[in-house]
Amino acid sequence: MIFQNKLIHGTLIRRYKRFLADVKLDDGSEVIAHCTNSGSMKSCLENGAEVYLSPVNDPKRKTKFTWEMIKINGDWVGINTGNPNKLAFEAVSAGEIPGLTGYTTVKREVKFNDSRFDVFAENDHEKCFVEVKNVTLKEGKYALFPDAVTARGLKHLKTLIEVKKQGMRAVMLYIVQRSDVEIFAPAREIDPGYSNMLKKAVEAGVEVIPMQAKVSPEKIELVKKLPFEI
Repeated sequence: MIFQNKLIHGTLIRRYKRFLADVKLDDGSEVIAHCTNSGSMKSCLENGAEVYLSPVNDPKRKTKFTWEMIKINGDWVGINTGNPNKLAFEAVSAGEIPGLTGYTTVKREVKFNDSRFDVFAENDHEKCFVEVKNVTLKEGKYALFPDAVTARGLKHLKTLIEVKKQGMRAVMLYIVQRSDVEIFAPAREIDPGYSNMLKKAVEAGVEVIPMQAKVSPEKIELVKKLPFEI
């Protein structure tokens, strides 16, 4: 996924009210950026750290910038939760994700029951629903999800189990937007309910695919599939 507009460099002053961040740009001016990440952002939130913002040319938007990434321990971490959806759609369409290839039709935001899934793919042999989650939480060598209790994420897992019961393919695709981790796992201590449901989903046939992404001010690209522990 290539950024369409040149990103703007700055320094994080603070994040507040979950969806807002004060940033000091390199020219000395201070701006308010929209933060799409509604989680705690634990392990990827550090006042004074370098950040990159994307400019927004929407007159209806109150904030004129979107916060895209932050530099933690010398490495860029992608915090925009909308980017993994775009990245996943592009990658599935291009057949770039191991195990998610060979589809002739790929769509975004397709509804099943009372849930809407990020990616739907099909060919002559199967239909596949894919839910995409952004992963930024790090503990040691582990990338963990979620970083806060997620009722919505729990609902998606339950619906993926129903997808599988109806004979279709169901996939949880975790996009890890940081390079300093080696293994994916659910954050059991933060949300034991989600962790338990993920285990039930895997036992029911839902597939788990964690993909690590390399984040830079120019683009975000998937680099490899990570092992996972449930």
